[in-house]
Order: sequence, then structure tokens, then C-alpha cells
Amino acid sequence: MARENILVVDDEEDILDLVNYNLSKAGYRVACVATGGDAVKAARNSLPDIVVLDLMLPGLDGLEVCTLLKNDPKTRDAAIIMLTAKGEEADVVKGLELGADDYITKPFSPRVLLARIKAVLRRREAEAVEKSSVLRVHDIVIHPGRHEVLVQGTPVELTYTEFRVLYTLARRPGWVFTRSQIVDAVRGEGYAVTDRAVDVQIVGLRKKLGSHGGYIETVRGVGYRIKEL
Repeated sequence: MARENILVVDDEEDILDLVNYNLSKAGYRVACVATGGDAVKAARNSLPDIVVLDLMLPGLDGLEVCTLLKNDPKTRDAAIIMLTAKGEEADVVKGLELGADDYITKPFSPRVLLARIKAVLRRREAEAVEKSSVLRVHDIVIHPGRHEVLVQGTPVELTYTEFRVLYTLARRPGWVFTRSQIVDAVRGEGYAVTDRAVDVQIVGLRKKLGSHGGYIETVRGVGYRIKEL
């Protein structure tokens, strides 16, 4: 029986009741709040494993909540699944840039939400196994356990998704990954993200890595790779 803690944030009482019922029935410990401000307070107090987060909220909106949680050392390890009626590509990209782990649009199936939660938890378990595996490539040191990237000894701040993309590429220098393979490695198979969302992550990575960003090469018509050592 699952016992992970899940914080559900939505200003619609019907949605809160529906999600609470289904997650509790599945064995999760569930807490529900209706505003962005309450979400930040609850997350800092209870340190949930997953936050199911609506975007359209009174006060702080979901993107602001996501930013605050990911920038706080106490809550940045909480997985975030955005549950929202806004399904435009720009919203998906923005959520990923801020570090969201998944994105589900309303109306939604409780069974799909449960499946996505289980997938996020599986990915987190797999990442835990990787935490002792420090990678070094082109003067870039990647430490999964600390979620730390050093470029010539200088720390570089990356979002969760940027970090996972870099780690995926760095594990196999010279190997070309398609955009679909990058999405599968970072989010799990079947995650619906556009090619542009992957391109946005690569652009952000190159910018943050500075002169070392050029080691991430575009293979036209295929995808991306880190230059072989």
C-alpha cells in the first residue's frame, strides 16, 4: 500500500473532492488546499512527495507556487504535477522550464492521474539509484545526489528538467538522442511534449553552461548530443 504524501492544490471544491477520494483510496496520504499561498505554507510544513498543482489559483498562481517551491531548499525535491485547464503549448513549456515533472489538462481521468503519479514516483526511485554516480565530461561535473553541476569548479543553477536533460546526454558522450528519446529519459515513456519544449531546454542549458554550452551539439534532422571526449 502506497504511503507517500501528496498535496493537492485547486480552488474548485469538486476537483479537490474527486482527487482526494481517488488518491486516498489508492493509499496515499492526501492534504488539500485551495490557494497558492496556502500551498506554499503547507508544502513547507509537510514536505510532500508530490504536489498536484492547479495553475489558475487565487492570489499566487500555480506558476508562482512552482517557482517558490523549486527555489526553496526545503521543498525543491517535491515532484510537481500541474493539473490545469490551460493546455496551450506555451503553458506546457513554461511549466517544464520551472521544473514541473508532469502536466495534465482538465477534464482528466482519475486513473490517468494515478498512473502519472506512479510514473513520477518510479522515476524518482530510479534517480535515487543514480545519486552515487558522478559524471565528468568536458570540465563539467554532474552530481545527481546533490543535484549539482560544476563548470570548471563553478556551480551552475539548473532547473530539474534542465539537469535531467544534461545528465541524460552526458551519460553517453557522442551518442545522438532524438527529442523523443530525451523526453522519455527525462519524463518517462508516453509523455506528451512538443519538440519545441525540448529545444527550449537545450537553449536554456547552453546559455547557463556559457562557453561550455557549445559541447551540446545539434544533429540536424535527428536530435542532440554532447560532443565526444
